[in-house]
Amino acid sequence: MKRAIYPGTFDPITLGHLDIIKRACKIFDEVIVAVAQNKAKEPMFSFEKRIELVEKVTQDFPKIKVVGFEGLLANLSDELESNTIIRGLRAVSDFEYELQMGYANASLKKDLDTIYLMPSLQYAFISSSIVRAILSHGGKIDHLVPATILSDLKA
Repeated sequence: MKRAIYPGTFDPITLGHLDIIKRACKIFDEVIVAVAQNKAKEPMFSFEKRIELVEKVTQDFPKIKVVGFEGLLANLSDELESNTIIRGLRAVSDFEYELQMGYANASLKKDLDTIYLMPSLQYAFISSSIVRAILSHGGKIDHLVPATILSDLKA
């Protein structure tokens, strides 16, 4: 079974994330969406709520499993028996950070590979931070997030 891990804070999950998930499902037998606790980022939504939102968005995807985690991704990959990480690259600005993270993970676990997927062009500008900023000012976000969680985000 080809299994990959798609890690992130998902604060909140966006249409860009969902695009990467759908594309990863075409490549892998199972995609584990790993929601990071990441207290350092001071997320807008609680860890539990972020997991709930990802589960809600992916409930109709048979290849998806959602887990929450804290700690090193290399350790999680051992627990989940997967040596493949999926990361999304929206723009050149993402590349340097993602490259460093990929190398750092590989330094912790030699056989851990990172595969980078670009979102479809229509989603390339979407980030969770943009969604949070618009949401905090009462702006329209329905073109940025899955419809299934829109009411959750506005609550």
